[in-house]
Amino acid sequence: MRQEEFKKALEGLNIKWTDRCLSQLKVYCDFLLEYNKHTNLTAIRNEEDVYLKHFYDSLTIVKAVDLNDIDTLLDIGSGAGFPGLVLKIFYPHLSLTLIDSNNKKTKFLKQVVDKLGLINIEIVNDRVENFSLHHLNSFDLVTARAVASMRVLSEISLPLVNVEGFFVAMKGKGEEELSEAQQTIDIMGGKVVLNEVFFLYHDEGERSLIKIQKIRDTKENELRSYEKIIKKPLQKNGK
Repeated sequence: MRQEEFKKALEGLNIKWTDRCLSQLKVYCDFLLEYNKHTNLTAIRNEEDVYLKHFYDSLTIVKAVDLNDIDTLLDIGSGAGFPGLVLKIFYPHLSLTLIDSNNKKTKFLKQVVDKLGLINIEIVNDRVENFSLHHLNSFDLVTARAVASMRVLSEISLPLVNVEGFFVAMKGKGEEELSEAQQTIDIMGGKVVLNEVFFLYHDEGERSLIKIQKIRDTKENELRSYEKIIKKPLQKNGK
C-alpha cells in the first residue's frame, strides 16, 4: 500500500488525517524498518506492507468502536506498537498504555515515542497478569492484536476494562475462537456486542473485530495465574 492508497483507504474508514499524522507515520515506518535490521520486531520488511498490514490494519478498529468517545486505552501485547501507537497518532487525546513482556519491544517503543514527540503514553514492560493486580476495572478500551487465543485473551483482558467499557480483539478468522471463548466471556462479566468480519484492503486477508462490553466489576479473587488460564478453561460450575 503506497501512501496515496493509504490516504484513500483512510477516507473509506471515515478517519480524518493531517499532514502531521502522515509525517509521524513516515518517521515511525522508517525507524521500524531500520531498527528491524538488527532487532527482530516484525516479519514485515518493506514500507508498503508496513502501511497495509500494520498501520491500516490497526486503524480498522474504528469499524467496531468510536475512538472519539474513548479516553483511556490499554494495548495488550503491543509489540512494535500495533494497534495502540498508530491509534494515538490519529487520536492524540487518548491516554495510552502499551504493555508487553518483551524488553526489546518496549525498548523500541520508548525510542519511537520519543522520536514522534508523543505525550500521555505509559510503556509497561511486564506480564498482563501482574499489571492487572493494580489496574482492575481501569480502562475505557482494551485492545489486543494477534496475541493469544480468544479464550485466553478474554480472561486476561476483561478484568482491566471498566464497567460499560470495551475489549476489542483484532483477529484473523475469529468465529471458532469466539465460540470456544463464550463461556469464559460470560464468567468474566463480558457480553459480545459485535463480531465484525471483513477483508483487508484489496482483499489482503480476512479480519475479525470481536467487541465485548464489560457489564460488571472484576474482583481481585477472580484473577488466576497465566499457567492456570492456559491449562484449565473457566467453567460455570466451577470445576
